Amino acid sequence: MTAHGQLPPWGEAPLPAPPAFTLRNVLRTVGPGVIGLGIAIGSGEWLLGPSVVLRYGAALLWITTIAVLLQTLLNLEMGRYTLYTGEPIVTGFMRTWPGPAFWGWTYSLLTLAHHGWPGWALASATASAALLLGRMPTTADAGTVVAIGYATFGACFLIVNLGKKVERTLELAMWAMLVLILGYLFVLDVATVSSENWGRLARGFLSFGTLPAEADWTLLAAFAAYSGLGGMSNVFITNWMRDKGHGMGATVGYIPTLAGGRVQLSPHGNVFRVDDASLAAWRGWWKFMKVDQWAIFAVGSIAGMALTCVLALQYVVPGSTTGEWAVAGAQAAAVAAEHGRLLWYLTLACGFWVLFSTQLGIVDGTPRAMTDILWSGSAAVRRWRGGDVRAVYYVALAVYAVWGCVALNLARPLTLVIIGANAAGVILVFISLHTLVVNRTLLPPALRPSLWREAALVACALFYGASAAIMLVATL
Repeated sequence: MTAHGQLPPWGEAPLPAPPAFTLRNVLRTVGPGVIGLGIAIGSGEWLLGPSVVLRYGAALLWITTIAVLLQTLLNLEMGRYTLYTGEPIVTGFMRTWPGPAFWGWTYSLLTLAHHGWPGWALASATASAALLLGRMPTTADAGTVVAIGYATFGACFLIVNLGKKVERTLELAMWAMLVLILGYLFVLDVATVSSENWGRLARGFLSFGTLPAEADWTLLAAFAAYSGLGGMSNVFITNWMRDKGHGMGATVGYIPTLAGGRVQLSPHGNVFRVDDASLAAWRGWWKFMKVDQWAIFAVGSIAGMALTCVLALQYVVPGSTTGEWAVAGAQAAAVAAEHGRLLWYLTLACGFWVLFSTQLGIVDGTPRAMTDILWSGSAAVRRWRGGDVRAVYYVALAVYAVWGCVALNLARPLTLVIIGANAAGVILVFISLHTLVVNRTLLPPALRPSLWREAALVACALFYGASAAIMLVATL
């Protein structure tokens, strides 16, 4: 058995046998990838991607190809730790030197730096205001947009209280929104986009290395980070893997809703003896994780970016000056001018659901990460309220709600999104290298990643490190 690091030792339990690898069981087992896709298909695809395409052309979409590939491999390597221990990766980070207090504070602050800016709620409120007013809102409508932003933010908190298990509620909500979003965009694009623009789009995803002579590196760094999930959102994937019951996650419990009753969530994970039987079960679970991440998250992230960017190529004049919701508004107006006013409403409604799905996932993910940090790292927190994890989760949720309502008034929607995105790029450097350390030091040799997978984590750190460095130098 390997060393357990800076937290108390793991328990020991058999690795639960995975279900038979059938289509029905695949659909029942995927979930973290669905939630991740619901978050990923938000501001990167709907706002930043079209903005980049209109300013620089489709040739920069190769950034999305690389970003999604690297983030998917990162998700799987973080999931490797969760599959073995039943702990989210942030608990694994806390097991490394110098210990849980240092890393607990570090990742709490990184979470707030990334997700403490509810730009998605404000951006989706812009769409709601447009639908209500019958036109895109102006500066004079700022009060209306912020008021709707409060309501949108509040709706997220109501949804995560439905059902018995927070993860399951979120998963079902994401399935519904993804069907609406991708279904509408697919039908609209296939029916109206020219073959020439589909060709430009396809070439863009493969135009590796193409860069503009003069670039807005703050925008491009944000685009790279939010092509896929980005930052702490990638870490949240493993919290949902634990609650979904992947591998040893099935042995430690989950975070229930208030209506879900008290559930005993173990503060520390369980591990299994590595032998022929457990390795066979491990390979079975790994199949489900690969489907969840490659077939759902990766393919869906590329498809989401493609379906929104090709709409911009078809309907918006290249080189258009865009800001805030100008891209989405221009797309909706151009589609309506050509195909009828009904599509203006439908396209803006699609934009609302795109951004709302992102904010919904973050409303759960942020307090969830804080809860797991406190639950694993502090015996005093675990004793509070008789050891009921719901008390910790809902206090974190309430604090996030209050701060979010304050942050809604600090800046405009796209500004909040770009702040979060650039923080996410820096965070990806940290978590890629930290995951490499965790898997090398805390996993038994038979379960450690191959060299090429370790190289992929280093590549992820270099990709986002270079992006952040160039952005910083260009800004200064």
